[in-house]
Amino acid sequence: MSKIDPSARVEDGAMIGEGTEIGPYCIIGPHVMIGRNCKLIGHVHVTAQTTIGDDCTIYPFVSLGTPPQSLGYRGELTKLTIGSGCTIRESVTMNAGTVAGGGITTVGDRGYFMNCSHVGHDCHVGNDVIFATSATLGGHAEIGDFVFIGGLSAVHQFTRIGPQVMVGGVCGVRDDIIPFGLANGQYAVLEGLNLVGMKRRKFTKQRLATVRAFYQKLFHGPGTFAERLETVRPLAGEDPAIAEILGFIGKGKRPLCLPAIEK
Repeated sequence: MSKIDPSARVEDGAMIGEGTEIGPYCIIGPHVMIGRNCKLIGHVHVTAQTTIGDDCTIYPFVSLGTPPQSLGYRGELTKLTIGSGCTIRESVTMNAGTVAGGGITTVGDRGYFMNCSHVGHDCHVGNDVIFATSATLGGHAEIGDFVFIGGLSAVHQFTRIGPQVMVGGVCGVRDDIIPFGLANGQYAVLEGLNLVGMKRRKFTKQRLATVRAFYQKLFHGPGTFAERLETVRPLAGEDPAIAEILGFIGKGKRPLCLPAIEK
């Protein structure tokens, strides 16, 4: 059985999973689906077609599925989907999608969203991410698995951040960041590879050396970046991480985050 505080308002049509607790003064809209064993501590607002997976903990003053902050929005019923095992701290906001952007915002499993962080409309956020305090995504951003975004950092709309990237604090991210990248600075520049994260993902010393050698050739070798990119394309078979980085670059439509020397 779910447990709903008498002061909470759960609209007819909402579906609440077994073992879920809805705390004081929560407001749950009629199109919302909340999984099993979740805990909404209090003063949580969930609206639109929002689906929340099992085992999530949501702290006070969180707002989920609220209308996209887009001037083109005309009141359509759109979606927000949040995976299982997420922790969503105080005053986090996540907006539903827009019709023009596909109609859905997605967040993966086991994310940890610190207070006041924000996921904009039509964003797609991977699994096992950490957003530090006030980390902010503009609309349509794509965030890979195991990404860490530092406190007070903001990601420009339509920007892609590849898997296992670390973004420092107080960064403005305007360009796509390659998988495994480490980005920092007032306007983020690429400072190297996220070696700490790669080690945590069980990269061997040999793999680290191989990927680092590729990185040096691509970003610090002779010639222009375009020339170096053509030179390193045959290295895709040396390691899956290299193939992933090259694939990410190949799919890009926006500028790429580069080391400061390339700016």
